[in-house]
Amino acid sequence: MRELEKIVGSENVLTGAAELLTYESDGLTHFRQRPRAVVLPATTEEVAAVVQWCARTGTPFVPRGAGTGLSGGALPCESGIVIETARMRRILEVNGRDRFARVQCGVINVELSQAVRPLGLHYAPDPSSQTACTLGGNVAENSGGPHTSKYGTTTDHVIGLTVVLPDGEVVLLGGPLLEFPGVDLVGTFVGSEGTFGIATELTVRLTPVAQAIRTFLFAFAEIEQACRMVSRIVADGILPAALEMLDRTTIQVVEASILAAGYPTNADAVLLVELDGLAPQVDDDARRVRAIGQEFGAFETREATSPEERTKLWKGRKGAFGALGRLAPDLYVQDAVVPRSKLPEILKLVRAIAAEERVRLSNVFHAGDGNLHPNISYDGRDHDEVARVVRAGERILEACIKMGGSLSGEHGIGAEKRDAMKLLFSADDLALFSKVRRVFNPLGLCNPDKVLPGPRTCVEFRRDVAIEGVTR
Repeated sequence: MRELEKIVGSENVLTGAAELLTYESDGLTHFRQRPRAVVLPATTEEVAAVVQWCARTGTPFVPRGAGTGLSGGALPCESGIVIETARMRRILEVNGRDRFARVQCGVINVELSQAVRPLGLHYAPDPSSQTACTLGGNVAENSGGPHTSKYGTTTDHVIGLTVVLPDGEVVLLGGPLLEFPGVDLVGTFVGSEGTFGIATELTVRLTPVAQAIRTFLFAFAEIEQACRMVSRIVADGILPAALEMLDRTTIQVVEASILAAGYPTNADAVLLVELDGLAPQVDDDARRVRAIGQEFGAFETREATSPEERTKLWKGRKGAFGALGRLAPDLYVQDAVVPRSKLPEILKLVRAIAAEERVRLSNVFHAGDGNLHPNISYDGRDHDEVARVVRAGERILEACIKMGGSLSGEHGIGAEKRDAMKLLFSADDLALFSKVRRVFNPLGLCNPDKVLPGPRTCVEFRRDVAIEGVTR
């Protein structure tokens, strides 16, 4: 460890048991493993020097941002180190004329939008954890958010990267041009979940703040009504900035918490619809959306009449995962995708699976792009309940794939769903993915045992000890 201390300073190498406790999992607490050490570099040069040390000594390493990930992507290796980028918080350049910013990877998502708001700009990707998650972590997972249906995911807004490869070499991918010539290595790197290297600096596209924004809440007696409304909105050619849904359990938990947003607690579902753009177009879309809500039986329609009311409606949605902590000490957040037209069918099936496995289920999700977040609340100290939670999660993923869906909309595969990749991809597909990864990461030291199925090379995960509170 003394060699690492020479690179980043002794105060930035953590080895104590209490210090390492913070880093033994990310937001998915199913898997826990304490690393050998945590190193906190502050510059690209320090990251490169640490990675070179890892390559020289054969030490596995795992990049980590804020640890808000929900797929075990930042799960450490028992014999390896965590490279924590939280100190890399500088906004290096803002170009308002060409609408881009260059930032270090540890910048908090929402802080970039706050910094450029005086220029009438913002950074469009907005994960629900945007007040905590880092832009580097967003790049690793290709994070989405409530406004994905109109503005896209992280990959649509990243135009350049400074990357430390797994051998310590520093390379520049892309640049400030919107269309950079050559092979799209930026697109290849975004979403690689930290298995290709560490993005230390990002050049991102900035988006003008919309001229007009209108936010609505529609309440329904049946969640299927809300799902059908979503399909009709899209079929009618309306492109909302956001279409977000919460079910009855989530509504009641949010309203019982400090995040209370005024959602009607007698609703089986509420649908948040946000429209933005030029004022005449937004006004026309608002008229049409109101009519669609009435057609599909919304028993309450409400529009935010001030920025404060809009913030309150969104606070309930974005704080929903935290509010679910009122139900149980642990939460398993699923992240699968189905075609929008399949939402009524899959939600009915998900509820049936939860009933059969006797688990506590709630749903809050990005209805606009069919990205489901079935949430299962449980007590990780109860071995039988844990087994049922895992089984329910596997069944939900399989059901989504059978309906023409995918394993992940924004949380990534990580350690959680690596074995489920066989449900979606053929052996030839997975072999090709492995070849691409070996080009970037030939020694397999960079975030091993993530994304692709195969033998465990770093640490053996056992389901019976995967949850905190039992033996290691």
